[in-house]
Amino acid sequence: MPLNLASSPAAAAAAAAKVCAGVRASPRHLLPRALDHQSRRVLSLSSSSSAGRAAGVRAMAAAEAGASTATQAKSSGVKQALISLSDKTDLAYLGNGLQALGFSIISTGGTASSLEAAGVNVTKVEQITNFPEMLDGRVKTLHPSVHGGILARRDQEHHLKALNEHGIGTFDVVVVNLYPFYNKVTSGVISFEDGIENIDIGGPTMIRAAAKNHKDVLVVVDHEDYPALLEYLQGKQDDQQFRKMLAWKAFQHVASYDSAVSEWLWKQSNKGDVFPPNFTVPLSLKSTLRYGENPHQKAAFYGDKSLSVVNAGGIATAIQHHGKEMSYNNYLDADAAWNCVSEFESPTCVVVKHTNPCGVASRQDILEAYRLAVKGDPVSAFGGIVAFNTTIDEDLAKEIREFRSPTDGQTRMFYEIVVAPSYTEKGLEILKGKSKTLRILEAKRSGKGMLSLRQVSGGWLAQESDDLTPEDITFTTVSERAPQDSELSDAKFAWLCVKHVKSNAIVIAKNNCMLGMGSGQPNRLESLRIAFRKAGEEAKGAALASDAFFPFAWNDAVEEACQNGIGVIAEPSGSMRDGDAVDCCNKYGVSLLFTGVRHFRH
Repeated sequence: MPLNLASSPAAAAAAAAKVCAGVRASPRHLLPRALDHQSRRVLSLSSSSSAGRAAGVRAMAAAEAGASTATQAKSSGVKQALISLSDKTDLAYLGNGLQALGFSIISTGGTASSLEAAGVNVTKVEQITNFPEMLDGRVKTLHPSVHGGILARRDQEHHLKALNEHGIGTFDVVVVNLYPFYNKVTSGVISFEDGIENIDIGGPTMIRAAAKNHKDVLVVVDHEDYPALLEYLQGKQDDQQFRKMLAWKAFQHVASYDSAVSEWLWKQSNKGDVFPPNFTVPLSLKSTLRYGENPHQKAAFYGDKSLSVVNAGGIATAIQHHGKEMSYNNYLDADAAWNCVSEFESPTCVVVKHTNPCGVASRQDILEAYRLAVKGDPVSAFGGIVAFNTTIDEDLAKEIREFRSPTDGQTRMFYEIVVAPSYTEKGLEILKGKSKTLRILEAKRSGKGMLSLRQVSGGWLAQESDDLTPEDITFTTVSERAPQDSELSDAKFAWLCVKHVKSNAIVIAKNNCMLGMGSGQPNRLESLRIAFRKAGEEAKGAALASDAFFPFAWNDAVEEACQNGIGVIAEPSGSMRDGDAVDCCNKYGVSLLFTGVRHFRH
């Protein structure tokens, strides 16, 4: 979210209107700069034809007139602004506003043309450098006449003396934004050469120079700050805090830009290495939250502007159609629900509480899937997050709005959030009627292959996301009894669910429906007992998935599962007592599948 430095939108608008109302025509001002040897050499080279001689004469006359005007500008203390923009949003407003305040405007190429078209008097930058744009635009502003005027400290007499000796004027305002590198490299297929040519050099240099000298130079990189700038200048203030905020924003703007370039170049040159020696994550403030996990903790939500997450979907880019503002815990729970439901190809409903899926069901009839997901643990589902991987239409919206808790058949189910990939117009209208506070989110399916970051004290952990699905692995039968096709299907479903449950994690499932789960217990046996308690009698003949191996089998988790009538167990293997697990399952006639893949989630 761009930082708007105006005291208030109303004040900014009023100030801008006042400034632009006073726009007046003013003579073009040039910075004092004598025609140097290089300029004379260029002019002489163009005198080989009559057209060249005529052009040379005109250029000489213009330069001499410019030098004269520049001398007048310098002696009269004219304030000067340098403007060079790729994104020209509100440029006419800015140019006219600065001109109305008595600024002489220096500009480059297309920016100068746009200002002239808006009726603003402009001096082109080559008229102060006496050097043409060259190298296909790579060199425009990299010149002492530009950077000397930006970097000179006004409180240092020897700085001003040096400028005077070389005929260089000072800049009071620098307004610059950069080549759209980010948009260019994320817009589709782009050649390496084209990417390189979209790396801005002159722009960041001017921004950094102006930001360093912010005590004397106001630097602006965001068109939303134009009203605040004009209001500040009109008030003839000397608020150093305002200048510092603009300078901070400028350096942050360049840092974010450079992080995109760095990320892109790393991927171009190190296609097989996921972890660069150094990298920067550019974050952009999206909202300040009421509080964090608890009311005494302040919190905010940031969007990730890394190239790798462009079009990656997920909760961070979700659209909120209705309800209270999202809280810190809402984001965590919604993310967990959405990541889980996005794993399934069949129509699926997932209910989450405190980041754990407490109900999951897949059915061709999404209404049935919703009912079964809630039924899996209706007590936990109350006040939870419900997510779907299908469009919420009128019928489903009515079911969500009116469904009563299976615990008493009376209490209407309450949810904090509903999230889905899309809504019909009628479905959204009905869902809004459930509650004024219900948060209704529309999200794009979460992408795969993302880098997962997690903070620890003094550092960060980075890992690849856990993207494996049942289709990516082999379920190897290691018991005497092989699972039936329906049992294998149940085991795969349970395995896909358990990867989203906090460790130690156990999931019991049957017929594409989670019957019970145990999560977050320090020992696996306790998680297993919680899962069976929730599943009840329905656990008989069902599938059980464990996120990690069982350290013990006899008189422990594996034997308890067999004694409770489980039909098939899926676990990664890897224990020194795997043989005991096989023997135990053989004794009770239970199928045992080794997946070779662990799903810890801390």
